[in-house]
Amino acid sequence: MPVFVHKNLPVGKIVFIGDSITDSGRKSDPVNLGHGYVRLIRDYYVLEGLGSKIEVCNRGISGNRVTDLASRWEKDVINEKPDFLTISIGINDVWRQLDQPGMKQVMPDDFRRIYEQILDEATAKTKARLILMEPTVIEEDLQSEGNRKLIPYINTVKDLALKYNAILVPAHQAFTEVLHVNERVPLTTDGVHMTSTGNLLMAKSWIESVSQVI
Repeated sequence: MPVFVHKNLPVGKIVFIGDSITDSGRKSDPVNLGHGYVRLIRDYYVLEGLGSKIEVCNRGISGNRVTDLASRWEKDVINEKPDFLTISIGINDVWRQLDQPGMKQVMPDDFRRIYEQILDEATAKTKARLILMEPTVIEEDLQSEGNRKLIPYINTVKDLALKYNAILVPAHQAFTEVLHVNERVPLTTDGVHMTSTGNLLMAKSWIESVSQVI
C-alpha cells in the first residue's frame, strides 16, 4: 500500500542533470542513481506504488557548471528523450569564484545566457516538461560571501522558470526557511555537498513542487 498519496506525480522518463549534488556518487552505484536526492525521489515513487511507471536517469557530474552542461547537452539530455527534465546547477558557478578565483568564471550574465541556450535547445528538440531547481546554499551561514554571490543566480533560475513555463523547485527557499530557524542544522558536509538531511530537504522540495503543478 502507498505510504503517502500524491495523485499528480509525473510518470515517464525523468532525467536529472546537474553537478556533484545530483551526481552523489552515482558511478559507484550499480543502478547509477547515486545516494542523494535523486535516489530519494525514486524511492518515494516506489513507496507510492509508481516505481514501474517511471524511469529515473541521473546525469549529474561532479564539478559541473552551466558551461559543462552545455557541452554535454546533446548526449546527456537531447538523446535521452526525457518526458521530464530536472536541472540543478549554479553552485559551482559561484563556488569556483571563491575557491579557484584564477580560473575563467561564469558570471551572472554568462550564466543566464548559457542557461537560456540549453533551455531553448531542450524545448526545440524534446517534449520534456522542464523542472528548474534553485541552487541550494553555500554554507549554512546565510550571510556568507557565497550565499550573497548566489543571489543573482537564484534570481535567474526563477526568471527562466517563468519564461519557459517550467516548474520551479524553490530549493534555496526551503534551505533558507530551515536555517532561519536554526543555522546550526547540518544541511551540508562542507558548505556545499549534502548531508542526508540536506538531500531529504531537496527531495521533499521537488516532490511537493512538482506534485502541485503536474
